[in-house]
Amino acid sequence: MERHLGRMVAPFAIVLAAAIPVAAQDYLAKTVVDVAADSKDHTTLVAALEAADYVVALRNAGPFTVFAPTNAAFDALPAGTLDTLLKPENKGKLEKILQHHVVLSTYEAGWFKDGQVVGMVDGTKATMHVQDGKVKIDGAAIVGSVRAGNGIVHVVDAVVLPPESP
Repeated sequence: MERHLGRMVAPFAIVLAAAIPVAAQDYLAKTVVDVAADSKDHTTLVAALEAADYVVALRNAGPFTVFAPTNAAFDALPAGTLDTLLKPENKGKLEKILQHHVVLSTYEAGWFKDGQVVGMVDGTKATMHVQDGKVKIDGAAIVGSVRAGNGIVHVVDAVVLPPESP
């Protein structure tokens, strides 16, 4: 019976794989880290992920929603901030900031509601704002989204800083 079932299921698996468009197969093969690494606008983010040893964590199965600041977003930080964060002695602080850009679930941009509070990986919360169809996480606007096999990457125009500890 098992041999029979295998012969019946195998053709359906081949047909199903053939039915998935190549573009969908491509995104399923990439992690959220791969999506960022493939973008010329996220080289600073990738360097920060590497400096914080956070790449391996985001290559796991997820699912993750990553709010990915562009290079320009990092450039907008006060002078010297990024260089200071990338120093080995500031690895913990950098990791906390990067974790404040990640949610352990997959959220399409259109699913967020105005005022919705989401729990970030760093243990803090961020507030979503939706106005005229535009979505922001705290003050950072989502300017694009790319699906990945282990979640989704929302490109944001600002670095989202965690709330200050009391």
